[in-house]
Amino acid sequence: MHSEQLLSQAERRIARRDAEILLAAAWQRSRAALLARAKEPVPGDVAARFNAACARRAAGEPVAYLLGRREFWSLDFEVTPAVLVPRPETELLVERVLQRLDAAPARVADLGTGSGAIAISLALERPAWSVLGSDRSGDALAVARRNGARLVADRIEWLAGDWYAPLGARRFEAIVSNPPYIAADDPALGGDGLAHEPHEALTPGGDGMSALATLINGAPGHLVPGGWLFLEHGATQGAALRDALVARGFTHVTSHRDLAGHERVTEGCWPR
Repeated sequence: MHSEQLLSQAERRIARRDAEILLAAAWQRSRAALLARAKEPVPGDVAARFNAACARRAAGEPVAYLLGRREFWSLDFEVTPAVLVPRPETELLVERVLQRLDAAPARVADLGTGSGAIAISLALERPAWSVLGSDRSGDALAVARRNGARLVADRIEWLAGDWYAPLGARRFEAIVSNPPYIAADDPALGGDGLAHEPHEALTPGGDGMSALATLINGAPGHLVPGGWLFLEHGATQGAALRDALVARGFTHVTSHRDLAGHERVTEGCWPR
């Protein structure tokens, strides 16, 4: 059976693009090379690996977990079911930190780092910065450490612990986080992909605001005067976050929209 026939069969169960990515991976060739040789017979072992991966994808498992990697900020990150799959909209969080802070030496903390995608992207862009990543999940932190060792040569300090707990009395020029923010009753949690990602990294329970509130309330104790807090959040949570930041004493509070037009990142400055 040639590759086009295999892809056509798989397309009955999964998206065509996903099928092409999975067959290219099973065959250890690029997607472009795969498509250029659509009539080439597929070896039996490749077809077996491909069909097994298609079955897992049809059951809702994210392509990134099947491949063991995901691109973010033009970097190739290892991902496992212990971490969220990095998403394109989170690149806005990286962009905002880079725009607010210049290249001068600065201390930056990424709380709830997961795969380490945010911390590593920032460290790569700003060699003079001292970047810290923390997570309460030991399995997630192990993934972040491996990504860091491969991409930024262990320049990042990794700490185990929940939110501000591992920071002690340390203060930073910027704190950044993509915390769990989905409401517990949101049907999206049971949808394609999300059902296989770590539940505790997606929702804190209730209305989804508790982790965001913890980060806002604790930030003043860990920011230098003039330091910034950057938070990713759900598309309908921007107004509530702006109110909470202002009430806590932050200034220059602003929300920014992702490429889909949704408010996705809100930032605030701790006054000097």
